[in-house]
Amino acid sequence: MGNSYDVIIIGAGLSGLSAAHFLAKLSHAELRVAVIEKTSRPGGAIKTFNSEGYQGEWGPHGFLDNTPESQELLRDIDLYREAQQAPLGDFFRYICHRGQLERLPQSLSTALKTPLVSVGGKLRVFADLWKRPKMEDQTIADWVNYRFGPAILPLADAAVSGTFAGDFNRLSIDAVMPGVRALEKETGSVLRGLIKKKRAARGASKLARLPSMLNFPTGMERLVKALAGKKEIKYNAAVKGIRRDKVWTVSTEAGEFEAAQLIVALPVNQALRLLSAFKAPPVVEIPTARIINVVMGLPDSAEVPYGFGYLAPEQEHRFAVGAMFTSHMFPDRSPRACRLIEVLVGGRRHPERLTLSDSEIEARAVKDIGALINLPEPPLFIRVLRTEHAIPQLEMDHSALLRWRQSVESDLTGLYICGFGWDGIGMNDMIKSARKTAAAAAAGGERWMEELQVKPVYF
Repeated sequence: MGNSYDVIIIGAGLSGLSAAHFLAKLSHAELRVAVIEKTSRPGGAIKTFNSEGYQGEWGPHGFLDNTPESQELLRDIDLYREAQQAPLGDFFRYICHRGQLERLPQSLSTALKTPLVSVGGKLRVFADLWKRPKMEDQTIADWVNYRFGPAILPLADAAVSGTFAGDFNRLSIDAVMPGVRALEKETGSVLRGLIKKKRAARGASKLARLPSMLNFPTGMERLVKALAGKKEIKYNAAVKGIRRDKVWTVSTEAGEFEAAQLIVALPVNQALRLLSAFKAPPVVEIPTARIINVVMGLPDSAEVPYGFGYLAPEQEHRFAVGAMFTSHMFPDRSPRACRLIEVLVGGRRHPERLTLSDSEIEARAVKDIGALINLPEPPLFIRVLRTEHAIPQLEMDHSALLRWRQSVESDLTGLYICGFGWDGIGMNDMIKSARKTAAAAAAGGERWMEELQVKPVYF
């Protein structure tokens, strides 16, 4: 009985740890749950960097406080009060436009005045009200161009680069923004749908506010360490295979484990490799994007604009995808009288940049930043962070993959699939999906479907 459990969870990343947490919370009976992890630490892509007084992130730099499931999780593990907040309403976001940093508009009045879009381009946006929806899936670029016009494409490109490190000429609008697409098809227009939703919500809730970005004084790794807590996690137990007879058996480098229910909480491609033997998926694997983070410590003389950071559309031909102005957002990320920025390089469009040497990346990153921000003195500190983790890209085959997941879960009793890239790539997406998965497993039933939500776009 030592290796027999009620539920086995494969993967001790954010999805697996969140699923284990909610499973314990939502189950009516006390379940024996084991989390199997191939590495020696929890957290997956979430990992904090510390050196010489500079604190950055190998993976995600934070998450927004606008998702109930994430708020619930933080309250459950008593981290909400500890979290540091960087309100979007208090910080400017910038976009590289014609070789300069321009503020992104944060209100209707500033949107009407912004130099980022011409007067004709702003008027073209309202043509959305008369554009009949195309029912077939489209790339984000094609969809934005059709609904709002070409002048909006650089803004859409920047938003996609900032979220996915992806290429909006490849990403699927149906996969990335299913809620917006449902609204468009229902009302015939995105703008009309948003107006309808706003009217319906009037008086039913408090005045909407921009969310805050959350991190922790010791970095994002604090969250996964708190989640791991006293959970039974089998480390250094890479999975070699799974099979199902009367129960699920997971064969690992640390032995075999059995359970009535199995949650596969892995990134899409890792899950496909494990599950394809049960039913062939529509694709063997999906594309991914890797990002290098250049942690850069600057003297006070550096004129870093106040705000979150900036993004660069592809048409600007910059070396960096963008940068986070970390020490503006969160205190104590750098030594006294110093500033910290984190420069992002690579992505779906430029994997060749990942093969450059550290010294070449450092030199090109400093040159690129120096053309946008006045750097009277060279950086005091610089470090290139290369991670093995990659960002799944929700491209044109993703909707077929979701249908495959649903059919596999229906065919194989006791199997549930969540993880990085299935239902989005943000931390909020993964926590929300993990809770839904845990609720289904706790009830011993199928994953319940919910109304598609319209996700706001924040740069």
